[in-house]
Amino acid sequence: MSKECLPELPEPWIHFLFGHQKPEWFLELMNKLEEAYKTSQVYPDSSNLFRAFEFFSPNETKVVILGQDPYHQKGQAHGLSFSVKEGTKIPPSLRNIFTERMNDLGKLPSNHGNLEAWAKQGVLLLNTSLSVEEGRPGSHKNLGWTQFTDLVIMKLGEEDQRKKAFILWGKPAQEKSKIIHPSHFILQSPHPSPLSAYRGFFGSKPFSSVNKFLHDHHFTTVNW
Repeated sequence: MSKECLPELPEPWIHFLFGHQKPEWFLELMNKLEEAYKTSQVYPDSSNLFRAFEFFSPNETKVVILGQDPYHQKGQAHGLSFSVKEGTKIPPSLRNIFTERMNDLGKLPSNHGNLEAWAKQGVLLLNTSLSVEEGRPGSHKNLGWTQFTDLVIMKLGEEDQRKKAFILWGKPAQEKSKIIHPSHFILQSPHPSPLSAYRGFFGSKPFSSVNKFLHDHHFTTVNW
């Protein structure tokens, strides 16, 4: 259990999402989270709560990969969806992502699961909820995260924003498709978890599809 103060969103993201004043619902979410971190075991560590937003500003976002919850077991979640720190056993969902990458691009699976290299290229590794109680998937879904991540996706996916690729893995992520303007690239497939990967995640070719979109719009492709 953490007694640290929660970190702030990076300033460019605060301005992009909220303008000059944070809304009451966001302040309430932060209050609920502060209490949760004091009274239960919550992942990721509070210092990594907004880590996905620390690598680039909103106008540098090229790709959004949206999952569901952070990993809910000790030592896994560190603020980037699907990613784990080096030295941590690669979870099944991420192993399936690496398998699809190999089938799509011919790139051998990594020997670690840290996806910071993607984040450093403008890939926002986001979940529909940014926190979770240990061993209880979906436990923070109703704290207010849906409103927050809806706002992030809606603002990034507005018609007049620079064109981006959105990869939506799993039903909670796919629900966001309706708030993304169709001028952006939207790829939806089942979640890469072992329970659903064989229902259409495998063979979806997200990596080559996104890079083709980026190339066609004269953006630097992602080195996956």
